[in-house]
Amino acid sequence: MFKTRSKRLERIDTGDYTPEEYERFLHEIRLINRFAGDNRALGKTLLRDIENSRPQSFSVLDVGAGSGELLRAIARFANERGIRAALFGLELNARSARAIREESVNYAQIAAVRGDAFKLPFADDAFDYAICSLFTHHFTDDDIASILEEMSRVARRRIYVIDLHRHRVAYLLYQLFCRLFSISPLVREDGSLSILRSFTPDELEKIGRAANLENCSVERIFPYRLILKSSEISRE
Repeated sequence: MFKTRSKRLERIDTGDYTPEEYERFLHEIRLINRFAGDNRALGKTLLRDIENSRPQSFSVLDVGAGSGELLRAIARFANERGIRAALFGLELNARSARAIREESVNYAQIAAVRGDAFKLPFADDAFDYAICSLFTHHFTDDDIASILEEMSRVARRRIYVIDLHRHRVAYLLYQLFCRLFSISPLVREDGSLSILRSFTPDELEKIGRAANLENCSVERIFPYRLILKSSEISRE
């Protein structure tokens, strides 16, 4: 069960859900990610890099941004330090793109763009950073490598990929969390499958190498998050 990545598709990927289920999905995913440490992972990667370099401005593309939760965390970080930020959330799903706009009305630096992760609608080196969170496990290894190549193409500095660590304890803890907080069937079932579709550190690093990311590395972050990061991107 945990030895290899599951190939079973999640309902969120097949479209097997009602509009009402999707609205609850957006709400519950924010709650789960807040508990599960996405902001912690962001702080140890992108935000740490920006803190250390102290630029006057920076730009970020979040691929598969969901409702834009991480973009708003980045915007708050930049506002607190007086740094100008241009933040773009890319979503193929029209409802998610609308959620980014609706929930980011107080952040002028955040924009939503509808587009395909396999063919990002941006020029080479359009952003300082490209990131994605809890996105890559929805795809096959080969497709993930293609997405990472696109992210690397549009990023001038680095890319960061945050995703789940496939582990028995992570699976059991998620089941317990769902029971305690009465999580809906869509999110309970898809979340469990997300863990089974996710990665070991070696698997994710192998995909990074297949995407021609030079000196990429994978770090484990509590609780059960993996972060793949590229070295400083250089163009020949």
